[in-house]
Amino acid sequence: MTLQNRKPNQDFGSTEFSPDGSSFDVSTPSKHLPFEHRRKKAGSLKYQVLAGLFVVALFAAVGYGSFFVYKIYSVGKKVSIEAGGDNSSFLETLKSFTGGNQLNLQGAQTGRINILLLGIAGEGKPGQFLTDTIMVASLDTKNNRVALLSIPRDLYVKIPDTQMQSKINSVYQLGLGNSRDDKASGAELIKKTINNITGIDINYYVVMNFDGFQKAIDDIGGVNVMNQRDIFDARYPGPNYSYETFQLSKGFHQLNGATALKYARVRHNDPEGDFGRAKRQQQIMQATKNKIFSAGTMLNVFAVNDLLNTLGDNIKTDISPDEISSFFELTKKLDTNNINNMVVDAWNADSLLKVSHVQMGSVAAFVLLPRVGNYSEIQDLAKNIFDLKALQRRRDEIAKEDASIVIINKSGDNKIVQKIQKVLQENLKHKNVTVLNNAERILTDKTVVYGLTGGQKPFTLDELATKLPATVSYSADASLAKILQNKEVDLALVVGKDLIDRYNGEEGTLEDLNRANDDQENAEYSK
Repeated sequence: MTLQNRKPNQDFGSTEFSPDGSSFDVSTPSKHLPFEHRRKKAGSLKYQVLAGLFVVALFAAVGYGSFFVYKIYSVGKKVSIEAGGDNSSFLETLKSFTGGNQLNLQGAQTGRINILLLGIAGEGKPGQFLTDTIMVASLDTKNNRVALLSIPRDLYVKIPDTQMQSKINSVYQLGLGNSRDDKASGAELIKKTINNITGIDINYYVVMNFDGFQKAIDDIGGVNVMNQRDIFDARYPGPNYSYETFQLSKGFHQLNGATALKYARVRHNDPEGDFGRAKRQQQIMQATKNKIFSAGTMLNVFAVNDLLNTLGDNIKTDISPDEISSFFELTKKLDTNNINNMVVDAWNADSLLKVSHVQMGSVAAFVLLPRVGNYSEIQDLAKNIFDLKALQRRRDEIAKEDASIVIINKSGDNKIVQKIQKVLQENLKHKNVTVLNNAERILTDKTVVYGLTGGQKPFTLDELATKLPATVSYSADASLAKILQNKEVDLALVVGKDLIDRYNGEEGTLEDLNRANDDQENAEYSK
């Protein structure tokens, strides 16, 4: 007898089965038994049937649980090859799933776990180890919240522990190329880079290739997305260095693995360029998580088996096997219906990045740089990603101060003052910013912001000191007093030579950046 095709609450009729497998009709009592005996007989047989079904269900549950734990353990051994060493036994993994081993995940003691998610094309494909996706997933272990922060691949960064600079999407590949043992150096290098940019500790990393992404989506039966606009790309990268057309209409879609990958990667003719792609990647990730933890997937042993096999073959991570169960338990508690999704972009006046023109070796390239002189704004966003209202409260306080700011150029670069004035007015929304002429022509090395109100404009003063950046002083020296000539101002910004390199890059447009990426893609496909 099989119940595989049983529908919920389905009536199987009045036929029951005795322990020897023969059937009898219980729709009417047997005429050959006294009534009381007939009632007890029927009740006894019903109890035996229910007890038997319970035992079968119990063994099925135990079997599935054992299978699940074993798969988690075996997959953990495969994907954790970069964690270094044998971190667990199967018995320890089993204990952790049954509550026998309470593990402390890295970052849990601070209430926040940060996981770096990287997507690569994979070996044998164009740009095989360039990180097409760079995303930080933060888990709030106290309030069970999730936040995703996407970093654009064109961000121009300094390579940690070197004098080199490059686009961030090449850092993982550079780490692999410079490794002597080819272990976790690629991931460790980009973890350091992301730490420098965001100011937050990266506790773990996960690297997945395109084939694994596509197959994982198919393993769970596809994902549901709401596409926000009509998509048409006649130059989507196809197999064997070819191009193909990808299009998807606006509205609701159930995407298979191949289409989901294209949806997450397409960027041509997107009015938001690479930043639109980052948003779609976050959307796919959220839809995938919801599908994996749906009852339809978790109760499908074949889907779970296929998914875990796919992950084991296509993922690199430093999450150890004995930590996976703790992540599994944590993930079940997380509220994934209200994820804070943020993309660090250069899309509008409120964006934290700008397009710039820099020299990369013998090539003049368009890249993305912080709109201010450092990563302070990105670090603020990363730190407060679970409380974005804190950033707005600070902006409100700055607006209330309505400070008057004068800029005095002592850097020796005539263009830098106009660029800083533009940042203060257009990006940081300061209304009263003027430039004073430095008649003395005396230069200085360090930039200083002078608070001339006895500490009455603390939020504005802190912003200039942090974001430009600048040293703080609360008293004007004789040279500054002479330039001001009793002019009543709240803050005086004396620009020194240290800001020249931070602000002297030639600016470009998003069209310039997209065109440069297209040219690079064409060059790769023509090799």
